[in-house]
Order: sequence, then C-alpha cells, then structure tokens
Amino acid sequence: MNKIVINHDQTFTMIIERDPESGWLVGEVVELRGCMTEAPDLVALERAIQEAIGGYLDVADLEEPLSEFIGTMRIKVAS
Repeated sequence: MNKIVINHDQTFTMIIERDPESGWLVGEVVELRGCMTEAPDLVALERAIQEAIGGYLDVADLEEPLSEFIGTMRIKVAS
C-alpha cells in the first residue's frame, strides 16, 4: 500500500447536507472516501472537517490515487 502524500497547500472538496432529524450539517470530503463529520453550523463544521481530514491522513494508506472532484449536478425526475 502507498502512504498518502499531501502537499501543505492541498485543497479538498466538502459536500454539505443537512440531517433532517437533528438539523445539523453533515460534511463529507469527496476525495477521501469515508471522511465525514457533523456540526451545528458552518463555522464548527469547517473546524471539525479540518480535524477529520488530519486524522484521516495520519492513518490512511491507499492502494489507488485520490479521486478528483469534477462537480455536482441536480437531476429532476418526473414522478
């Protein structure tokens, strides 16, 4: 397995959703599968996701390269 090597200036993409039950924000890092956290507001979520990324990178070994974020698309489906 290859240890993840991250530049000091590495940028990651976080997708943010609101949990319908708790009302908290849930953030997931697109490039780091399974790296996610939650918080009551955006300021706390940013702080929490930075800690989650740091912890993830401290222990992660990847067999393949990180994914590359391309974008999001909303799809309307007729009911």
